[in-house]
Amino acid sequence: MNLPDIRVEKGHAEPEEVAAITAILLARAAAQPTPAPTHRGRAKAGWRRLEREPGFRAPHSWR
Repeated sequence: MNLPDIRVEKGHAEPEEVAAITAILLARAAAQPTPAPTHRGRAKAGWRRLEREPGFRAPHSWR
């Protein structure tokens, strides 16, 4: 016994309606995904590398 791949859970769907939703789902599955952006927000990091900063910081400066 073959079971259908798509089943109507609630209500009644005509065969044409099931065919239409199947075509939509297959078209969406076959569509090419849009490429993700290479970066978001800032172009550079918000933190600093300690080896590139001067060695002395004032004692009252908070880090």
